[in-house]
Amino acid sequence: MNKLYLYFSWACRLLVGSVFIYSGFVKGIDPLGSAYKFTDYFNAFNANWASGMAFGLSIFQSMIEFAIGAAILLNLKPKQSALGALLFMIFYTPLTFILALTNPVHDCGCFGDALIMTNWQTFWKNIVLTIPVIYLFAIRKKQPTKLHCYEQWAGIGASALFILGISWYATKHLPLLDFRPYKIGTYIPDGMVYPEGAPADVWESKFIYSKDGVNNEFNLQNLPDSTWKFVEAKHLLIKKGYEPPIHDFTISDSEGNDIADQLLSSTNYNFLIVTYNLEKTQIENFEKINQLVDFYTVNEFPVYGLTASTDEQIEKFKEKTGAGYDFYATDEITLKTMIRANPGILLIKEGIIINKWNVNDLPTGEQLVENLLHQSISNYKKQADKYYIYTLILLSILLIAIYLNLRPIVEQQRRRKL
Repeated sequence: MNKLYLYFSWACRLLVGSVFIYSGFVKGIDPLGSAYKFTDYFNAFNANWASGMAFGLSIFQSMIEFAIGAAILLNLKPKQSALGALLFMIFYTPLTFILALTNPVHDCGCFGDALIMTNWQTFWKNIVLTIPVIYLFAIRKKQPTKLHCYEQWAGIGASALFILGISWYATKHLPLLDFRPYKIGTYIPDGMVYPEGAPADVWESKFIYSKDGVNNEFNLQNLPDSTWKFVEAKHLLIKKGYEPPIHDFTISDSEGNDIADQLLSSTNYNFLIVTYNLEKTQIENFEKINQLVDFYTVNEFPVYGLTASTDEQIEKFKEKTGAGYDFYATDEITLKTMIRANPGILLIKEGIIINKWNVNDLPTGEQLVENLLHQSISNYKKQADKYYIYTLILLSILLIAIYLNLRPIVEQQRRRKL
């Protein structure tokens, strides 16, 4: 029975710790993405006043999640870590149930862009995860560790600082890992394709008619006779169909013409200056951008400014910065998905994303002209290498945790044989 208890306790720590670590990690490498998701929820629940806290909350949540996961997996401060996990589940499980019922935002964001889950999937995931969390909380006083108190807190602090460092880097530059559909090397048209046989959206249409001052609701199968007066129609999404990774990719000029196809088929190197909101960007960043734009123009590289700001905001921005390139209207969510920077720059050739830069990392004109394609291949390889590096880091943490958790079991069996 004691052996079964040890193995089950270890399995619970492995499951809970791994989920918390993964959730904290994928949020930590993309703090702006998590902040956007917080803002979506605030807007959906008419709490726009809280949007200013979104970025801070995204950093705090990823750091706490990762630290709790590491503590549980490595059996550090078992009482406190089990309590932290339980408080997380007590708060998020009812919340995700409400979100599943109301569905204000289709993607829950619990695993960032690395793993997209619906609100119902998130709720049932939380239900399943709550069971081992409750068990770990119940046995929290029976989980001895041979590490000193300061060593345990040092391990928890180090894990929190690790995520904080990754988040800081992503904010100043770009996320170390890019799980979004606009990552370097992506051929954009492929991401816009609907596979053959893909399920379509299922809609239900309801029609409101009035008669003798009374409104009634009808559907297509039981429409009323001509004595009823039509009031309005409602179209409800019953089931979401397939949605390609890249959608709503439109680039409209001042006359409303969509030039997206023209851009994607261009054989030239095209520079996209992405500023989803001109009023929220830092004006001083555009001095360096304007210098590069002059260099692009001399070398006949097309330059496009993409924004979701209004024409009036664009004109004010041009007056302040002296921007000499044209701006085109693009959906704000699309721009935020394309690059986690405001402003940021994308280099596109024949529909392929060659490179991406935060304004803090802009190359010089000479660096660009040397060999753009070679640079893009190198950057794509570096991006691919990062996936392997961080996978190895997480696997190393997992192996260490397995060793630390199995060691007491092995030692107990050895003593019994002696």
